[in-house]
Amino acid sequence: MKVIICGAGQVGYGIAERLSQEDNDVSVIDTSASLVTHITETLDVRGYVGHGAHPDMLAKAGADQADMIIAVTLYDEVNIVACEVAHALFSVPTKIARIRAQNYLRPEYADLFSRQNMSIDVTISPEIEVGKMVLRRISFPGATDIVRFADDHITMVAIECMEDCPVVNTPLQQLSQLFPDLMATVTAIYRNGRLQVARSTDQLLVGDLAYVICQRDHTRRTLGLFGHEEQEAGRLVIAGAGNIGYYVARAIEDVQPKTKVKLIERDAERAAMVSDQLSNTIVLHGSALDQHMLQQADIQDADLMVTLTNSDQTNILSAAMAKRMGCKSGMALINDPSFQDLTQGIGIDHHINPRAVTISRVLQHVRKGRIRSVYAVQKGKAEVIEAEALETSPLVGVAFRDMHLPPGIRIGAIYRDGTVLRPNGDLKIKAKDRVVLFAKADAVRDVEQMFRVSIQYF
Repeated sequence: MKVIICGAGQVGYGIAERLSQEDNDVSVIDTSASLVTHITETLDVRGYVGHGAHPDMLAKAGADQADMIIAVTLYDEVNIVACEVAHALFSVPTKIARIRAQNYLRPEYADLFSRQNMSIDVTISPEIEVGKMVLRRISFPGATDIVRFADDHITMVAIECMEDCPVVNTPLQQLSQLFPDLMATVTAIYRNGRLQVARSTDQLLVGDLAYVICQRDHTRRTLGLFGHEEQEAGRLVIAGAGNIGYYVARAIEDVQPKTKVKLIERDAERAAMVSDQLSNTIVLHGSALDQHMLQQADIQDADLMVTLTNSDQTNILSAAMAKRMGCKSGMALINDPSFQDLTQGIGIDHHINPRAVTISRVLQHVRKGRIRSVYAVQKGKAEVIEAEALETSPLVGVAFRDMHLPPGIRIGAIYRDGTVLRPNGDLKIKAKDRVVLFAKADAVRDVEQMFRVSIQYF
């Protein structure tokens, strides 16, 4: 696939890195010569210095032969125009635009980016996607990662097996026998730096990270089964009142009004504006790296500190300081992958990887076959995929006990007619079922083939 990416910043770099690893033909356009030099020296991509919305630059990058354009510059208007030009002049089939300004995304303007109004197939708001991820992690504090599929009916939850985990050293097939009514399946295990697809004979060990696919309503019970019964935060401090911090604070006011939230923002004008728009949140003007400011936010009494500024260093240091000053738990937003492995060593309990969220949204549209949703885990080593089964799928009509899946794939749940089904030996997949599965990176092509649109379908 030939892909043009407009924008070589953190989001653009992450997308280019993943797509180039999969042998796609990737060209990147950015006005910054230094960013273009960096991306071409570190990745197998072509780079062009220029304006991504200008026709001559798109032509130079090969837009006349492109299958997709992904416009993820910092400027919404540039992204919108780039997609429009790619459509009008080069007939690029798939156009994805990053939209940051929340005014564009208000419910009353929901039709703005529909195909009849603009030539944009998909809009991505990394800030909102990351905000939703933060809210899920706040709601389920025992989860290391959590994503929803099948119209929010199915959840993938990553759970760390601690010393007191009651299910360690127990074969997975025995867990199914002990809890027959629990709609949950362990699909993969991350152990000592290695990711493996789970088998029914496998046992979990202390220190493992288990990837479990379950019915949404069974998420808390699943976490409890693994020994994670942490309570939701009643007192919360947020660092950063940007798009993500504001989104999280406002959502908590709407959904969890009893939660006490304090929001720290360095920019005085932004702090005043956000304070006017929030009703129950206390907004403080100052630096999250200032101990006096943290004391003013009563950090010693807080259950959770969530750092959501634009600086990885600020997020890491302020979360670590909060823990040292008595905050029960810390969560940091970290863009740079090289920082993410340092968190536990300095006392940060959880981190959010915004690249993973954004890249997953893009992969959903890169994948072939009836792929409805994708979420990349462990820096792209595997994906959790939701796919729709067609009549021509080789999986349809075959009992699970007779199903010979390619290596590196494990099915976690089936969504059929509003009901979540857990795989068992007798279950057969039907056409139009939504299948949520775990696939290692080298097995993704097999998944695409299993859910491809065959010529027999037409």
